[in-house]
Amino acid sequence: MNLDGVEVQQTFYDPPGVEVLERWRSEAPSSFEFTVKAWMLVTHEYNKRLWRRLKRSIDADPSRFGGFKLTREVLWAWEVTLDSAEALRARVIVVQTPPGFEATRDNLRRVVEFFRRAPRRGFLIAWEPRGGWWSRRELLEEAASQAEIAIAGDPLRGRVPPPGQEMLYARLHGLGGAEVNYKYKYTDEDLARLKQAISGGWKRVYVMFNNIHAYDDAVRFKAMVKDGSST
Repeated sequence: MNLDGVEVQQTFYDPPGVEVLERWRSEAPSSFEFTVKAWMLVTHEYNKRLWRRLKRSIDADPSRFGGFKLTREVLWAWEVTLDSAEALRARVIVVQTPPGFEATRDNLRRVVEFFRRAPRRGFLIAWEPRGGWWSRRELLEEAASQAEIAIAGDPLRGRVPPPGQEMLYARLHGLGGAEVNYKYKYTDEDLARLKQAISGGWKRVYVMFNNIHAYDDAVRFKAMVKDGSST
């Protein structure tokens, strides 16, 4: 079974050239939708392990990247993300922050100021916060309202959008005790709960699996939604 779309992870680590992304777009069916994950240089402070994934040379002070800083370097990395999204004719850019980007008023201000000042070129922004943000939902609601962005998360972990949000962007990293469990394979019961969780009347729904069994789980889930099955 063919899927309807894919979230591009490579743009998080080191965005391919525009010509590569345009080729991907041309080789995919016209109805197929790409979403783009924002470059880590926008969201993540310097991390030696992550920066090893960079193929290009970054001739700048690493401390000027990440954390939604409104530096020339972060804004450049954001422009690269926008170019990637345009090349793929995406609608949604996914912005994921690490657990170290804590749920504080200062970080809320950073998010709001960044998305108020940075260009968007018409793209929808879906922010998936990790860490303690989900226990401080009032901060998430303020971010969504003041920055005019969507909140993305895992509905199977109770991470559902704030009231009034029109788009549901579900990112599924596996279940279990840890926040991510990439080896997890979703059961039929899990997928039935997921189907119920996304039936909330949103205008636009994305369900993106981000685990080792992502393709198989996505195919099974699409079949379940298509045939109306709940088991």
